Order: sequence, then structure tokens, then C-alpha cells
Amino acid sequence: MSTRRIVLWDIDHTLVDTRGVGRELSAQAFEKVTGLPMQQQAKIDGITEAVIFRETAKLHGLATNRDDFEQFAEALAEAHIEREAELRERGHALPGADAALNALAAVPGVVQTVLTGNVRRVAEIKLKTFELDRHIRWDIGAFGEDNDERAQLVRIALTRATSAFGEPVFATDAVLIGDSPADVEAALEMDVPAIAVASGRSSAEDLRKAGALRVLLSLEDTDAFMALMSE
Repeated sequence: MSTRRIVLWDIDHTLVDTRGVGRELSAQAFEKVTGLPMQQQAKIDGITEAVIFRETAKLHGLATNRDDFEQFAEALAEAHIEREAELRERGHALPGADAALNALAAVPGVVQTVLTGNVRRVAEIKLKTFELDRHIRWDIGAFGEDNDERAQLVRIALTRATSAFGEPVFATDAVLIGDSPADVEAALEMDVPAIAVASGRSSAEDLRKAGALRVLLSLEDTDAFMALMSE
């Protein structure tokens, strides 16, 4: 067993809320790559960016490939850089997010990273914009370009942690923190403990129905969060 505890943070609606800017940036990148205005977007909660792009393209009558997605990912990162000031002004870190990250950073053996449907460059920009990136080990995270399936992102993160630390990192050495049923289901599929936070579009009841045993309404109560972490 690893001597470390790997914390896998979801980003959107768990740590940050872009307040609609994220959708606007996706639309900007979509039009740049496809030449079509984005009239509608596929379901996004708990879904990786590659799947969102592919399914959104289908809604517009387009068939896409990996090269198209990579162009979209590049355009999306560029859009986030161009409009970083607007992202900072309109979006925000969710209440308690900074305190939770800091509290975990003070615990010996805890290593924090992200497990997100965002592509890595966008994930980095988002957390940097809201000053939530200082405790994150990016090299052991898993991102939207790594796999279509969220459960496989968990496997990838554990594999990267094992390689980085030179010792096996098992599912029981990790904990996934997210706001959607998809986060909970991915954790359960890979036998990783989960803490679900009802700070997004899913209620506490939704998260419990998905199988979450540890549920918070938000990260605002740092003591309550840390108590669940110690269970």
C-alpha cells in the first residue's frame, strides 16, 4: 500500500463555477474549428471534453475525428487565455474550495491532483485564474484528452501516481471528490472512495442515489469536509 493519500479533485462545480463563461468559450472554439455557430451543446455534467465535442458536433450534423478534437482543444485553451480576465471577473472559486485545498495540503502524505473532463491546459488555466493551483500535482492527474470514460481517468491517475512515486498506488489509497453522479459512478466502478459535494447541478439526493455514501452540501464547512476525509 502507498504511504500517500491521493486526492482526485473534479474542477467544474466542485472547485470553481465559470458562471456561463465556459459555455461561451466552448462555443467560440467550436465555431473556430467547425465553421458553424454552436446552436446547442451536448450534456456536459461529468462528461469528458472529447465526448462533449463529438456529441455536440453530431447535434450539428457533423462527424468528427481525433484531429478535429485536438484542434478544438487547442482553440479552447487559446480562448481561455484570451478571455482569462473575463473568466476571473464573471466566474469564481466555490465557497470553501481554497480552505479545503489548504487543509489537505497541511496533512502529511496527502497529494492533491485533478480528475477532470477538462483538457489539461484548460484545467490549469481555470485553477490558476482562481488561485487554486498551488497544491496541485499536475503530472499525476487525468484529463479530458486522456480517455472518453471517466472511470478510465481514475485508472490513468492511479497509474501515473504509481509511476511518479515508484510504489503501487491502489484504489484504496485515493479519494475522488466531485459534484456529479458521473463522478460517484466512476469512483465506485474503480473501487475508489468518494466524497460527493452537492455544489453543482445535482442534489444531495441525486448523489446518494448514484451510490455516494459521503455527501456534503458544499465545501464551506472545512471541519466537516476533513472529518469525511478521515473516515
